[in-house]
Amino acid sequence: MRSFLESSFDYCRWLTRRSGSHFALSFTLLPKPRRRGMEAIYAFCRAMDDIVDTEGISAQTAQRQLDEWRRELKAMEQGFASHPITVALAEVQHRFNIPTAHFETMIDGMEMDLTHRRYESFEELRRYCERVASSVGWMSIKMFGCRHPASQRYATALGIALQLTNILRDIKTDAAAARIYLPQEDLKRFGVSEQEILESRMTPALKQLLAFEAARAKDYFKQAADACHESGEGRQLLPAQIMNKIYRQLLCKIEQSDYAVFGSRISVPKPEQIGIALRCLAGL
Repeated sequence: MRSFLESSFDYCRWLTRRSGSHFALSFTLLPKPRRRGMEAIYAFCRAMDDIVDTEGISAQTAQRQLDEWRRELKAMEQGFASHPITVALAEVQHRFNIPTAHFETMIDGMEMDLTHRRYESFEELRRYCERVASSVGWMSIKMFGCRHPASQRYATALGIALQLTNILRDIKTDAAAARIYLPQEDLKRFGVSEQEILESRMTPALKQLLAFEAARAKDYFKQAADACHESGEGRQLLPAQIMNKIYRQLLCKIEQSDYAVFGSRISVPKPEQIGIALRCLAGL
């Protein structure tokens, strides 16, 4: 009979595979203990994201659920985890020395989605990106065994780049939920109205704004690449590098589509993802 711990890891793996996320592919390259650890981390992040993205859920209900997860993290720290995800995370945290603060930072970012429908400045948006995306990188580099300080900068920059790419891809979906992540200061700079975004009306001004944001994302991808080179830990960072390349390709597809973000959802097909992963492996 399987133990609760083994069943908890199985549950996390099932959640990861069910998601169909770009992240799942990169996990398969890791040794089993690290792969299971990344699946547990992903399952936690997926659970947090699902709370704030559940259609029709009230902000009060979502906040209450996030508060319950905060309490579960405290219980996990004290050796009393009860949810399958935190049971698995407790083992991962102990083995790979991941600070609970990183998980709490992720929740901080989810809470911003409950209170922020708009972001006045890029600095404000950057903090959001760090909380919901860079925090995952901070957890991940612990899993990968990275030790160089530049790997921390890599995780931070890559998280921002990935989240900015997501924001560009998901403008239509976010607008349907009355969310606009593009900074208000940038809308004013390019003369773009909220109604253009909320009504899915592509204009020359909006296209210029999207190109500006894409260039910003590319700058963070470059910062990540520079930090990876400085760290000398490219081999350990291979799973993250695969994610880097997949999302760079996603950003490229957005640009090549001439920013057709109000049409069908732009994505990187699975065969193309596999090809990127194989090229990353060949480059070792």
